[in-house]
Amino acid sequence: MIRALGQEPYFADRLALQDSGHGFLLVAWEAERALGDVYVWLAPAEEPELRTHLPGVALLTHLEVVPQRRNQGIGTELLRAAEERLTAMGHEQVALGVGLDNPSAQRLYRRHGYEEWPHGKVGTTQVVYRADGERELRPELCRIMVRRLNHHHPHDRATGQG
Repeated sequence: MIRALGQEPYFADRLALQDSGHGFLLVAWEAERALGDVYVWLAPAEEPELRTHLPGVALLTHLEVVPQRRNQGIGTELLRAAEERLTAMGHEQVALGVGLDNPSAQRLYRRHGYEEWPHGKVGTTQVVYRADGERELRPELCRIMVRRLNHHHPHDRATGQG
């Protein structure tokens, strides 16, 4: 995984957080190669605006696909896998921040039912993990996009129960 995607400190950090119940990392594999990943953040958001308007809502962070395999549905698969797992865990909605300079990501999320929230843009911190192991913090202004998750419970009205 690290070989394909680089960013060893990022993954080390996320795997440690996953072990603490902070969230979970999903990785798309092909044979032995990692093609992409997304980290699902379950802990309280770092940004106060998100804690205020979306308390307890899971955040999709760091969705990425290796450059040579973009636009082949891998990002969509990661998105779907994260949403399915969150639905199974009982989450009712999911959110993410997308940089203003990333129109292709915005299109992807819109296609999948994400809508920009009404509370304006949010200043976030993008953490860039450099090759030398240092972290660089860059301020990034993001659109916050939210999607309702569909719950299909065995006792749905469709079965005539409940």
